[in-house]
Amino acid sequence: MLDRRIDGILTDWQGHYASLFGQHPLRLQHKLGDTGLFTDEALESILENVDRNDYHVNYMDPKTGVRREGEFGNASGKQILEAVKAGNIWINLRAPGRQNPAFDDMLRGIYDDFEKHVPGLKTYKQNMTILISSPNVRVKYHVDVPGQSLWQVRGRKKVFVYPAEPPFLSANGIEKVVINEAHETDIQFQEWFDDYATVYDLEPGEMLHWPLNCPHRVENYDCMNVSVTTEHWTDALRNKYAVNFANGMLRKMGLKNLDRGTRGLTFYTKLVLAGAVKFSGIQRKDVKPYNVDFAVDPDAPDGVKDIPAYQFTK
Repeated sequence: MLDRRIDGILTDWQGHYASLFGQHPLRLQHKLGDTGLFTDEALESILENVDRNDYHVNYMDPKTGVRREGEFGNASGKQILEAVKAGNIWINLRAPGRQNPAFDDMLRGIYDDFEKHVPGLKTYKQNMTILISSPNVRVKYHVDVPGQSLWQVRGRKKVFVYPAEPPFLSANGIEKVVINEAHETDIQFQEWFDDYATVYDLEPGEMLHWPLNCPHRVENYDCMNVSVTTEHWTDALRNKYAVNFANGMLRKMGLKNLDRGTRGLTFYTKLVLAGAVKFSGIQRKDVKPYNVDFAVDPDAPDGVKDIPAYQFTK
């Protein structure tokens, strides 16, 4: 069982990393795999008992290139994990602390470690997700809105991290994601972007943290992968979010050449605007249902079997 206090998750921190944190991609060593929370047996227990609102299972149809949403159906935790190992699916387990409070302890321990090592760092709204994915699965080029880290626990993957600036990420692109007019995978990707990516072969016991909004994509090697993503906010990240939100709304009104600074009167005006729009309900996020059309089945090709489609809303 994981120690409830969870001290020292990062094992190779050096003093100069504090000045790089949030400014430059960092690859660090960790000991999440030593906790016993990511064994087959532990994962099977979560998969078998997870609430329907707390997971996604996806499949990229090779014939159409369309990402499909599925369900676990009547499969046991063991069968689900067998389907992952032999198939072509990936599973996103949200809020694992609801299944086992030790994951909440782990999340607190991670950010206690960061805040201990980085002077002045104060994080909030921390979240954790467990990712379980099949061999050779690829995750599309995308951008995350909060501060983000990726922790490799089992398997190996190649991670491509790109600069959070044009042409890799346009101001209009991130603004549309922030105001919910575009999905995180809708940002433009060109094959030649790879020439300017920082590429990491991520091994078990390694993690990556990159600057805010850096686009990235992932390719699994020929093995099942188990990873953890963590996300967080700080006042500085919130301010950048507010500027992107306000600029996105102003751009919709036809304004151009918008300032992206987070200081001065213009910034505070945007902070007020973003808060007013968010809390007024003027800009409501549509709750779009998921179209579920397959169930996990270890005996079916790619680990999925078609079922009559239905819609599911979280």
